[in-house]
Amino acid sequence: MAPGIALVFAVVGFVALAIAGLGLTSLILDSDVIQTPGLGQIPGVIGMLLATGGFAAALWFGLRAPHPTFWTALGTALCAYLGEVVGVAVGALISGRDPAAGFAAAGGVAIGWPGVVLALAGLVAGWGGIALVRTRAGRPRWPWERDE
Repeated sequence: MAPGIALVFAVVGFVALAIAGLGLTSLILDSDVIQTPGLGQIPGVIGMLLATGGFAAALWFGLRAPHPTFWTALGTALCAYLGEVVGVAVGALISGRDPAAGFAAAGGVAIGWPGVVLALAGLVAGWGGIALVRTRAGRPRWPWERDE
């Protein structure tokens, strides 16, 4: 598969895994993703945008290699994690809230379960994107389409 197409599939997969993972984990633990009260939705949105951008940039860098390695998936996980943490802090500052509350929210994401969920989503989606490029399989064929 072409690297650009694999990147699109992987980014969509990352966003889906991240949103589902954050939502289900929040439901199971009965805990908010951003536990600092009064910040609104802006920090979460900015955090997800930066996490997605970091994930996509790291994966695109790895997919441009002649033979992409699966170690790139660790970089995609790290960039997604850092993008979320930085995005929450920046989003809190953009929304006009107290900088201390914004950094507290970013710290809560960094050391809590949301950071782990986003890193795992980045790892799984990054691995999948690399696998799409490395796999040399052809399209599926019906038995009567074969050249036997």
